[in-house]
Amino acid sequence: MQSISELMASAKSEIKKIKTLPELEGYEIEYLGRNGRINVVLEDIKNIPTEKRKEFGKSVNLAKTTIQELIKNKQKDLVSQEDKGQFIDITLPGRKYPKGSLHPVTTTIEEISKIFEKIGFIRMSYPEVEWEYYSFESLNMPIGHPARDDFETFFLDFAEDKKYGKMLLTPHTSSGQVREMLRVAKSEARGKQSPIRMINIAKCYRPNWDVTHTPMFHQFEGLCVDKNINITHLKGTIDYFAKKFFGEAREIRLRPHHFQFTEPSFEIDVSCGVCFGKGEINGKKCKVCKSGWLELAGSGLVHPNVLKSGGIDPEKYSGWAFGFGVERAMMMKEDLQLNDMRVLYNGDIRFLEQF
Repeated sequence: MQSISELMASAKSEIKKIKTLPELEGYEIEYLGRNGRINVVLEDIKNIPTEKRKEFGKSVNLAKTTIQELIKNKQKDLVSQEDKGQFIDITLPGRKYPKGSLHPVTTTIEEISKIFEKIGFIRMSYPEVEWEYYSFESLNMPIGHPARDDFETFFLDFAEDKKYGKMLLTPHTSSGQVREMLRVAKSEARGKQSPIRMINIAKCYRPNWDVTHTPMFHQFEGLCVDKNINITHLKGTIDYFAKKFFGEAREIRLRPHHFQFTEPSFEIDVSCGVCFGKGEINGKKCKVCKSGWLELAGSGLVHPNVLKSGGIDPEKYSGWAFGFGVERAMMMKEDLQLNDMRVLYNGDIRFLEQF
């Protein structure tokens, strides 16, 4: 059997030859493992006279402690050598870890907000759960109007208010027009007269589901009320938005229409981003627009009855308003090529991770 002195001499000699950390790990197992050399020597204690066992035990423990210290120091040397041989460029960027991103609808809303912010429009927010009065009566839509039908509106099962009627999920952001005018009218009553330049972006709800409609969608409502406001101001504002949002090559047109809360009323069309308003490509009809124009939004001069509902005197003030679908406007960007609005809300990560 190997003596303690021989064991120590062997341990010191072998550890000097070690050049890598894996070799050091094998060395540690050979000497300090369950079946290592230290335990093999310790098993011989039964053959040692009783009076010498205490001294023998001390010498074995000292050998074990010494080998542990040798291993610890050798490990430090090996790690230090590896660090010296490895060049680290501290100017390199750190590791990239997976992270989420903003939903494309959120990105679009932020883009729209910034565009209107530059021409003095303030972003307002009004209730998604609204009263029937603000969604219909105040917007010049009397009882019995088709838009108030159960097939067009999500009515809520709450007690009906004597003044404001039923509660519902707002079908459009237009109710924010009246609320904003009432807010400003109260300020004017306190001697703080100011024009209205408001944009309201919010969720809306209608029971529709197809490639261009979802039960929950987003609208952005623009409202401008001041003295001597006319259609040229409306067209100029929409044209500015179209060029900033869709591109300088895009044009808009106002097409006569009818909306209950504006008079006169217009549909807003934007020139097609594929054929750029020509209606044809290489002598064939454009498959996207077929006419050179795409329907974008509704607009018009605010109806006098709506101004009155908002506490504004229609004899002194006039204004215009428009209502865009955020998702629909986003779909009309020529570089997006999105042909089904529903994909925005089905949670398909393969689609969303592209943004």
